[in-house]
Amino acid sequence: MATRPARTSSRRKAPVAAAPDCATAFQKIALDCVAAIKAHHTSACAGDAEAVHQIRVAITRLRAAVAFFASIVVDAKWLRLRKEIAWLNGSLGAARDSDVVVEYARRKRYRAWGQRMIGKQLDESQTQDHRRLVRCLRSVRTQRLIVAMAAWIRQGPWLERHKRREDAEALQSYCARELNRWHERLVRKGRHLKTLGASRRHRLRIKAKHFRYMLEALTETVDFGGRNEWRHLHRPAKRLQRVLGDMRDLERFAGSAGGSPQAENIKRGRKHPPGYRRQREKLLSAAIAAHRDLKHAGAC
Repeated sequence: MATRPARTSSRRKAPVAAAPDCATAFQKIALDCVAAIKAHHTSACAGDAEAVHQIRVAITRLRAAVAFFASIVVDAKWLRLRKEIAWLNGSLGAARDSDVVVEYARRKRYRAWGQRMIGKQLDESQTQDHRRLVRCLRSVRTQRLIVAMAAWIRQGPWLERHKRREDAEALQSYCARELNRWHERLVRKGRHLKTLGASRRHRLRIKAKHFRYMLEALTETVDFGGRNEWRHLHRPAKRLQRVLGDMRDLERFAGSAGGSPQAENIKRGRKHPPGYRRQREKLLSAAIAAHRDLKHAGAC
Protein backbone atom coordinates (compact mmCIF):
# COMPACT_ATOMS: atom_id res chain seq x y z
CA MET A 1 0.00 0.00 0.00
CA ALA A 2 1.43 3.27 -1.03
CA THR A 3 2.07 5.70 1.72
CA ARG A 4 0.66 9.18 1.51
CA PRO A 5 3.14 11.95 1.26
CA ALA A 6 3.24 14.06 4.39
CA ARG A 7 1.03 17.10 4.22
CA THR A 8 2.83 20.35 3.99
CA SER A 9 1.18 23.28 5.67
CA SER A 10 -0.07 25.90 3.26
CA ARG A 11 0.40 28.53 5.93
CA ARG A 12 3.70 30.24 5.97
CA LYS A 13 5.06 31.56 9.18
CA ALA A 14 4.87 35.32 9.33
CA PRO A 15 8.29 36.87 9.46
CA VAL A 16 9.22 37.99 12.95
CA ALA A 17 9.61 41.73 13.08
CA ALA A 18 13.05 42.78 14.11
CA ALA A 19 13.21 44.47 17.50
CA PRO A 20 13.77 48.21 17.16
CA ASP A 21 17.24 49.42 17.92
CA CYS A 22 18.18 52.60 19.75
CA ALA A 23 18.35 54.70 16.58
CA THR A 24 14.89 53.58 15.43
CA ALA A 25 13.43 54.21 18.88
CA PHE A 26 14.89 57.71 18.99
CA GLN A 27 13.63 58.54 15.52
CA LYS A 28 10.10 57.46 16.36
CA ILE A 29 9.98 59.48 19.58
CA ALA A 30 11.63 62.55 18.08
CA LEU A 31 9.53 62.60 14.90
CA ASP A 32 6.38 62.41 17.04
CA CYS A 33 7.60 65.58 18.78
CA VAL A 34 8.10 67.40 15.47
CA ALA A 35 4.65 66.26 14.32
CA ALA A 36 3.13 67.71 17.52
CA ILE A 37 4.84 71.06 16.90
CA LYS A 38 3.38 71.18 13.40
CA ALA A 39 -0.07 70.10 14.58
CA HIS A 40 -0.36 72.93 17.13
CA HIS A 41 1.42 75.63 15.14
CA THR A 42 -1.68 77.24 13.58
CA SER A 43 -3.65 77.30 16.84
CA ALA A 44 -0.68 78.78 18.72
CA CYS A 45 -0.44 81.56 16.13
CA ALA A 46 -4.15 82.25 16.74
CA GLY A 47 -3.48 82.80 20.45
CA ASP A 48 -4.57 79.41 21.81
CA ALA A 49 -2.82 79.08 25.19
CA GLU A 50 -3.18 75.30 25.24
CA ALA A 51 -1.54 75.02 21.80
CA VAL A 52 1.38 77.11 23.06
CA HIS A 53 1.69 74.75 26.01
CA GLN A 54 1.59 71.66 23.77
CA ILE A 55 4.39 73.01 21.56
CA ARG A 56 6.49 73.58 24.67
CA VAL A 57 5.75 70.02 25.81
CA ALA A 58 6.79 68.68 22.39
CA ILE A 59 10.08 70.60 22.53
CA THR A 60 10.77 69.36 26.06
CA ARG A 61 10.03 65.78 24.97
CA LEU A 62 12.46 66.18 22.08
CA ARG A 63 15.15 67.52 24.39
CA ALA A 64 14.53 64.65 26.79
CA ALA A 65 14.90 62.11 23.97
CA VAL A 66 18.16 63.68 22.82
CA ALA A 67 19.49 63.68 26.39
CA PHE A 68 18.45 60.05 26.89
CA PHE A 69 20.10 58.86 23.67
CA ALA A 70 22.92 61.43 23.85
CA SER A 71 25.74 58.91 23.40
CA ILE A 72 24.20 57.92 20.06
CA VAL A 73 22.63 61.05 18.56
CA VAL A 74 24.47 64.16 19.74
CA ASP A 75 26.60 65.64 16.96
CA ALA A 76 27.69 69.06 15.71
CA LYS A 77 24.44 69.59 13.83
CA TRP A 78 22.39 69.00 16.96
CA LEU A 79 24.47 71.56 18.84
CA ARG A 80 23.48 74.14 16.21
CA LEU A 81 19.84 73.07 16.28
CA ARG A 82 19.84 73.32 20.07
CA LYS A 83 20.62 77.02 19.90
CA GLU A 84 17.74 77.63 17.49
CA ILE A 85 15.39 75.60 19.67
CA ALA A 86 16.42 77.69 22.69
CA TRP A 87 15.58 80.84 20.73
CA LEU A 88 12.10 79.52 19.88
CA ASN A 89 11.51 78.19 23.37
CA GLY A 90 12.34 81.59 24.84
CA SER A 91 9.31 83.19 23.18
CA LEU A 92 7.14 80.18 23.97
CA GLY A 93 8.18 80.28 27.62
CA ALA A 94 7.50 84.00 28.01
CA ALA A 95 3.99 83.62 26.55
CA ARG A 96 3.26 80.56 28.67
CA ASP A 97 4.48 82.25 31.86
CA SER A 98 2.27 85.26 31.14
CA ASP A 99 -0.73 82.98 30.64
CA VAL A 100 -0.10 81.23 33.95
CA VAL A 101 0.28 84.46 35.93
CA VAL A 102 -2.85 85.96 34.38
CA GLU A 103 -4.76 82.77 35.20
CA TYR A 104 -3.67 83.08 38.84
CA ALA A 105 -4.66 86.75 38.95
CA ARG A 106 -8.17 85.90 37.73
CA ARG A 107 -8.82 83.36 40.48
CA LYS A 108 -11.36 84.57 43.02
CA ARG A 109 -8.88 84.03 45.83
CA TYR A 110 -6.24 86.33 44.31
CA ARG A 111 -8.33 88.76 42.25
CA ALA A 112 -8.41 91.65 44.71
CA TRP A 113 -4.71 91.33 45.54
CA GLY A 114 -3.78 91.19 41.86
CA GLN A 115 -5.79 94.30 41.00
CA ARG A 116 -4.28 96.25 43.88
CA MET A 117 -0.68 95.09 43.50
CA ILE A 118 -0.32 94.55 39.76
CA GLY A 119 -3.16 96.38 38.04
CA LYS A 120 -3.41 96.15 34.25
CA GLN A 121 0.25 95.36 33.72
CA LEU A 122 -0.35 91.63 33.44
CA ASP A 123 -2.83 91.88 30.57
CA GLU A 124 -0.55 94.26 28.69
CA SER A 125 2.47 92.02 29.25
CA GLN A 126 0.48 88.95 28.13
CA THR A 127 -0.57 90.71 24.91
CA GLN A 128 3.01 91.76 24.13
CA ASP A 129 4.40 88.30 24.83
CA HIS A 130 1.84 86.62 22.55
CA ARG A 131 2.42 89.11 19.74
CA ARG A 132 6.14 88.47 19.99
CA LEU A 133 5.49 84.74 19.93
CA VAL A 134 3.26 84.92 16.85
CA ARG A 135 5.96 86.83 14.97
CA CYS A 136 8.45 84.17 16.05
CA LEU A 137 6.23 81.23 15.04
CA ARG A 138 5.39 82.72 11.65
CA SER A 139 8.98 83.61 10.86
CA VAL A 140 11.05 81.93 8.16
CA ARG A 141 13.57 81.09 10.87
CA THR A 142 11.05 78.89 12.71
CA GLN A 143 9.90 77.18 9.52
CA ARG A 144 13.49 76.38 8.61
CA LEU A 145 14.10 75.08 12.12
CA ILE A 146 11.18 72.64 11.94
CA VAL A 147 12.36 71.33 8.57
CA ALA A 148 15.95 71.07 9.82
CA MET A 149 14.91 69.15 12.94
CA ALA A 150 12.99 66.56 10.90
CA ALA A 151 15.87 66.18 8.44
CA TRP A 152 18.41 65.74 11.23
CA ILE A 153 16.27 63.12 12.97
CA ARG A 154 15.77 61.13 9.75
CA GLN A 155 19.24 61.31 8.27
CA GLY A 156 21.59 63.38 10.40
CA PRO A 157 25.32 62.66 10.64
CA TRP A 158 24.68 60.78 13.90
CA LEU A 159 22.77 58.06 12.03
CA GLU A 160 25.62 57.20 9.68
CA ARG A 161 28.01 57.09 12.61
CA HIS A 162 25.63 54.78 14.48
CA LYS A 163 25.35 52.40 11.50
CA ARG A 164 29.12 52.02 11.38
CA ARG A 165 29.29 50.92 15.00
CA GLU A 166 29.68 47.18 15.47
CA ASP A 167 29.15 47.27 19.24
CA ALA A 168 25.68 48.88 19.20
CA GLU A 169 23.84 48.06 22.40
CA ALA A 170 20.39 46.46 22.34
CA LEU A 171 17.50 48.82 23.03
CA GLN A 172 16.23 46.98 26.10
CA SER A 173 19.54 46.92 27.95
CA TYR A 174 20.31 50.53 26.95
CA CYS A 175 16.95 51.78 28.25
CA ALA A 176 17.20 49.80 31.48
CA ARG A 177 20.63 51.22 32.23
CA GLU A 178 19.72 54.82 31.38
CA LEU A 179 16.39 54.76 33.24
CA ASN A 180 18.18 53.40 36.30
CA ARG A 181 20.80 56.12 36.03
CA TRP A 182 18.21 58.88 35.62
CA HIS A 183 16.18 57.55 38.54
CA GLU A 184 19.21 57.41 40.82
CA ARG A 185 20.15 60.97 39.81
CA LEU A 186 16.63 62.22 40.60
CA VAL A 187 16.70 60.60 44.02
CA ARG A 188 20.16 62.01 44.73
CA LYS A 189 19.41 65.56 43.56
CA GLY A 190 16.20 65.73 45.60
CA ARG A 191 17.63 64.50 48.89
CA HIS A 192 17.61 67.97 50.46
CA LEU A 193 14.52 69.25 48.69
CA LYS A 194 13.31 71.15 51.75
CA THR A 195 16.33 73.47 51.67
CA LEU A 196 16.90 73.73 47.90
CA GLY A 197 16.88 77.22 46.40
CA ALA A 198 14.56 78.16 43.54
CA SER A 199 17.11 77.55 40.76
CA ARG A 200 18.05 74.08 42.02
CA ARG A 201 14.38 73.18 42.50
CA HIS A 202 13.78 74.27 38.91
CA ARG A 203 16.58 72.02 37.64
CA LEU A 204 15.18 69.14 39.68
CA ARG A 205 11.75 69.74 38.13
CA ILE A 206 13.23 69.63 34.62
CA LYS A 207 15.00 66.35 35.43
CA ALA A 208 11.74 64.90 36.80
CA LYS A 209 9.92 66.07 33.67
CA HIS A 210 12.50 64.49 31.35
CA PHE A 211 12.35 61.24 33.34
CA ARG A 212 8.55 61.20 33.18
CA TYR A 213 8.46 61.95 29.45
CA MET A 214 10.94 59.19 28.65
CA LEU A 215 9.00 56.69 30.75
CA GLU A 216 5.91 57.62 28.74
CA ALA A 217 7.70 57.48 25.41
CA LEU A 218 9.33 54.13 26.07
CA THR A 219 6.23 52.45 27.50
CA GLU A 220 3.64 53.91 25.10
CA THR A 221 5.42 54.82 21.87
CA VAL A 222 8.17 52.24 21.56
CA ASP A 223 7.45 48.53 21.98
CA PHE A 224 10.42 46.99 23.76
CA GLY A 225 10.69 44.10 26.18
CA GLY A 226 10.34 44.55 29.92
CA ARG A 227 8.42 47.80 29.66
CA ASN A 228 5.98 47.04 32.49
CA GLU A 229 8.67 47.10 35.17
CA TRP A 230 8.99 50.89 34.84
CA ARG A 231 5.33 51.84 35.18
CA HIS A 232 5.44 52.10 38.99
CA LEU A 233 7.97 54.96 38.69
CA HIS A 234 5.79 57.08 36.43
CA ARG A 235 3.21 58.26 38.96
CA PRO A 236 5.62 59.65 41.61
CA ALA A 237 7.82 61.23 38.90
CA LYS A 238 4.81 62.95 37.35
CA ARG A 239 3.57 64.12 40.74
CA LEU A 240 7.00 65.49 41.69
CA GLN A 241 7.25 67.41 38.43
CA ARG A 242 3.73 68.85 38.69
CA VAL A 243 3.98 69.89 42.32
CA LEU A 244 7.31 71.62 41.74
CA GLY A 245 5.74 73.30 38.69
CA ASP A 246 2.79 74.54 40.76
CA MET A 247 5.23 75.87 43.34
CA ARG A 248 7.21 77.71 40.68
CA ASP A 249 4.00 79.21 39.21
CA LEU A 250 2.86 80.41 42.64
CA GLU A 251 6.25 82.02 43.32
CA ARG A 252 6.24 83.64 39.89
CA PHE A 253 2.77 85.08 40.52
CA ALA A 254 3.81 86.39 43.94
CA GLY A 255 6.93 87.98 42.42
CA SER A 256 5.05 89.57 39.52
CA ALA A 257 4.10 92.56 41.70
CA GLY A 258 7.72 93.58 42.15
CA GLY A 259 8.18 95.03 38.66
CA SER A 260 4.78 96.67 38.34
CA PRO A 261 3.92 100.40 38.56
CA GLN A 262 1.98 99.47 41.70
CA ALA A 263 5.11 98.08 43.35
CA GLU A 264 5.08 100.88 45.93
CA ASN A 265 1.87 99.32 47.25
CA ILE A 266 3.99 96.49 48.60
CA LYS A 267 5.18 98.85 51.34
CA ARG A 268 1.60 99.70 52.29
CA GLY A 269 -0.15 96.39 51.69
CA ARG A 270 0.31 92.66 51.67
CA LYS A 271 3.58 91.64 50.01
CA HIS A 272 2.41 88.13 49.08
CA PRO A 273 -0.95 86.88 47.78
CA PRO A 274 -3.47 85.67 50.38
CA GLY A 275 -2.52 82.30 51.84
CA TYR A 276 0.80 82.28 49.97
CA ARG A 277 3.01 80.89 52.73
CA ARG A 278 0.53 78.19 53.69
CA GLN A 279 0.06 77.10 50.07
CA ARG A 280 3.78 77.13 49.42
CA GLU A 281 4.45 74.95 52.46
CA LYS A 282 1.69 72.58 51.37
CA LEU A 283 3.24 72.24 47.91
CA LEU A 284 6.72 71.73 49.34
CA SER A 285 5.44 68.96 51.62
CA ALA A 286 3.73 67.32 48.63
CA ALA A 287 6.97 67.51 46.63
CA ILE A 288 8.94 65.89 49.46
CA ALA A 289 6.33 63.11 49.68
CA ALA A 290 6.48 62.54 45.90
CA HIS A 291 10.28 62.35 46.03
CA ARG A 292 10.09 59.83 48.88
CA ASP A 293 7.61 57.70 46.91
CA LEU A 294 9.90 57.86 43.87
CA LYS A 295 12.84 56.69 45.95
CA HIS A 296 10.88 53.79 47.49
CA ALA A 297 9.38 52.79 44.14
CA GLY A 298 12.86 52.29 42.75
CA ALA A 299 13.72 49.99 45.63
CA CYS A 300 10.82 47.63 44.87
